[in-house]
Amino acid sequence: MIALVDCNSFFCSCERLFRPDLKNVPVIVLSNNDGCAIARTNEAKRLGIKMGDPYFKIRDLCKEKGVAVFSSNFSLYTNVSDRVMRTLATLTPTLQIYSVDEAFLCLEGIRENELADYGRHIKETIEKEVGIPVSVGIAPTKTMAKIANFIGKRSDKAKGVVVLNEKRLQDIALERVGVSDIWGIGRANAKKLESLGIKNAKQFRDYKNETYIKKILTKVGLQTKQELAGISCFPIEIEIEKKKEIMCSRSFGQGVFDLSALKESVANYVSSAAEKLRKQGSVCRRIDVFFRTSPFKDNEQYYAYDTYQFLTATLDTRKLIEKAIQLVETNYRSGFEYKKAGVRLCDIIEEDENQISLFEQADSLLSEQLMKTIDQVNLREGPQMIRSASCGVDNNAWKMLREHKSPRYTTSWRELPKVK
Repeated sequence: MIALVDCNSFFCSCERLFRPDLKNVPVIVLSNNDGCAIARTNEAKRLGIKMGDPYFKIRDLCKEKGVAVFSSNFSLYTNVSDRVMRTLATLTPTLQIYSVDEAFLCLEGIRENELADYGRHIKETIEKEVGIPVSVGIAPTKTMAKIANFIGKRSDKAKGVVVLNEKRLQDIALERVGVSDIWGIGRANAKKLESLGIKNAKQFRDYKNETYIKKILTKVGLQTKQELAGISCFPIEIEIEKKKEIMCSRSFGQGVFDLSALKESVANYVSSAAEKLRKQGSVCRRIDVFFRTSPFKDNEQYYAYDTYQFLTATLDTRKLIEKAIQLVETNYRSGFEYKKAGVRLCDIIEEDENQISLFEQADSLLSEQLMKTIDQVNLREGPQMIRSASCGVDNNAWKMLREHKSPRYTTSWRELPKVK
């Protein structure tokens, strides 16, 4: 059997973790630059706030109803997520971290009549050890576990734990779930199924013509159907696949006209991407840089994109920044109001697979050790405690708009909660 543990309204729960006064208060978290709602508590949902609602449209409602509004604080969310996953790892020998707030657990060896108790044990342990509310869905396959969790979140009777180990229970559960809510189906495929008269997961499972399902939904769609019938097609994956590309981009809080500010922003994005590259033990051969004006403004538009190919792959932030800044300088046009910039590291390979070119010097051992030391200091002391001078000391010209950001309670000594 497989359990899916999903944190409830994760970003909002992280904010409540250090603000117990927000219990039962509607809470929402906004996207970058305080653009739109990306997480909501049940109280906020009951006020009619929808996922993706632009903040400027719901600002008055939030003030009127006393909604607690937060800018996204991903350093806090990532740290709390690590705590949740470490705790889950103590409850099973086989764990797949699926996303920042979801994980699959293998429950092999636990008796069927003990599954519900173990699900409640998982839920209580996370809430006691970390303080984050979770829902637990248990079923024979990953797709069924997602459905069990889906129901567990919405059922007061279930109290956050649903076990679908009997066909009778599976039939009832699948009948309640629309095809668009099945994991991996999506809106486009849901419309295809609805055109066949398939409205819910049970009808999809029982549809006889699998050849036609494979034709319209591909092999993955057919595997999803088989998972609903209890046939495991998506096993728990223990090894985390390394990224083939690493991208870092942001919209600016305000328009950027100045070349130096644009270069600073790109240097910061390169630093962030290079740190992720080293974290997975890789090197890259290519860097892409882009920046553009706002497509939502009625003024002259400009989009710049350029790339640099290294002969020998590198992990050195300084080399990457040097080439990225050259690309910015080459493609910069004055007189435009730039709204977004980003970098992408491509042609990523393992460090020990790097073939050194005769015509370009490889990273030295001293360089690799320097990067490793910088990463360790920044991990311990906070992001960008040590950084390239190209990143600047004041990012006011291009930083994101985050007027409602909470303190970094878990990753900054200066922002620790104060006890009176």
